[in-house]
Parts: sequence; C-alpha cells; structure tokens
Amino acid sequence: MARQCELVGLPRSSFYYSPMHNGESPENLALMKEIDQIYTRWPFYGYPRITDQLRHDGWTVNYKRVARLMRVMGLQAIVPGPHTSKPHPQNPVYPYLLRDLDVIRPDQVWAADITYIPMSSGFLYLMAIMDWFSRYVVTWELSNSLETDFCLRALDQALRIGRRPEIFNTDQGAQFTSQDFTGMLQSKGIRISMDGRGRALDNVFVERLWRTVKYEEVYPADYGDGREARRRLGRYFEFYDDVRPHSSLGKKTPSEIYYANN
Repeated sequence: MARQCELVGLPRSSFYYSPMHNGESPENLALMKEIDQIYTRWPFYGYPRITDQLRHDGWTVNYKRVARLMRVMGLQAIVPGPHTSKPHPQNPVYPYLLRDLDVIRPDQVWAADITYIPMSSGFLYLMAIMDWFSRYVVTWELSNSLETDFCLRALDQALRIGRRPEIFNTDQGAQFTSQDFTGMLQSKGIRISMDGRGRALDNVFVERLWRTVKYEEVYPADYGDGREARRRLGRYFEFYDDVRPHSSLGKKTPSEIYYANN
C-alpha cells in the first residue's frame, strides 16, 4: 500500500479506503461517537463532566477511560485548566491578535481547526480553513492520523487559490505550532495568531462550523468508510459555501460575501 501511494504521489494519510481504528474495540468506537456528540453540544465539558453525562445516559465508564479516548480524539474542554492542549515544547507559541480587532473584509483573517469525524466503524480527522468575515470555507482536508502533513496540504491548497489572509488564527496544537506550518505562513508574509489556552471564544466561528457540519451532515450520514466521508463532505461544503444562506450574513451565502468585490 505504501508503494502504491508513492507511485501516485498520494501521502498514506490521505488514503481513505479504511477509517482509522487504532486498535479500539467496537464498544470504544461506539463510546467515542457518544463522547463526540456530548462534546459538540457542550464543548466546555472536560472528561469528568463528560464521564458523568455518559453514566447518566447508561454507560458504565470511568474517568480514566474517557480521558484516554478524548486524547485519541483530539478533544479538550474550551475552559482553562490542567487538561487543556499544549504545543510541542520545542515549537514557539504566537500571541492572539484578534482581541478587539474589527474584522470588516474578506481575507483579513483566516482561521483553521481540526475536529473528530465518527464513522460507522472507525474515525477520521477533518481540518478546515475558514475566512472569518464571510464564513467561507476556503479549503478542507481529511486524515486518518493527527500528523501535521494533512494540515500542510490544506494550507498549501488554500494559498494556491491566489488569495491570502493578513492574519491566520489557530489553536496551540502541535500541528499548527510546527515549524513547517508556521514557516509556510511566514514565507507568505502572513501574521500568525494563536488562541489563548482554554479560551472559548477565540476561534468561535470555526467552533460554530463544526457544530453545523456535524448536525447537518456527519451525524445523519453515519459514513461507512473514508471514501464516502470524502465524497459527502465535499458535497456538503459546496452546499455550505454556495447554497446555504446565513442569517449573520443578511441571508446571503459565504460565497456571495467572499467574492463580492472580486
């Protein structure tokens, strides 16, 4: 499989035929789906409160098990505390530049984030880059691991459209603090902004995007495999950008706002 991917120039993390199991049992995979739905509804919940909610819903689980599964899923509560995410210790962290900033035009600020995508058997990770002003999803990418390469591919694809932001905002995850990722931004003269640890509103528009995508597409679809996930998410993001009106945009679509004067 590695040789086949090499011959066609496809990174192995981009080969989506089989979703990622990571040695998890069917029971754990089902539990991870439940955790994801609770977290999507209440992203300020850490593993203790999620464990309590799971127990309330009839699951027999302990805190240690839920904490481990949340680490696999890349989830943490969006409140300060000892369990918030940490950047790689050798990677620099950049200040948050969006506080009190009036975002008044497209390409002033782009933001990126990663979320967990449950499947009927297994899971993937989804990364998206969004224009803050228009809510336009510039690009997105799937991976069966949390390695940095799929974030780099998404960033490269976004910059190839011929437009670039003044500021690029992310959380402090290792993928975004990596030298490869920050270096690509700096080479284009883009200012780097990173959320404060555990701050709920620093990347609020991407958090809202994840809730929308999951409730409107991911949960109802219950993807059978990665190929189906890629196909259906591609169709959904076209709908989201080009068809779905947003009340915050005066009932216009993100595409209409993003390309209004271009």
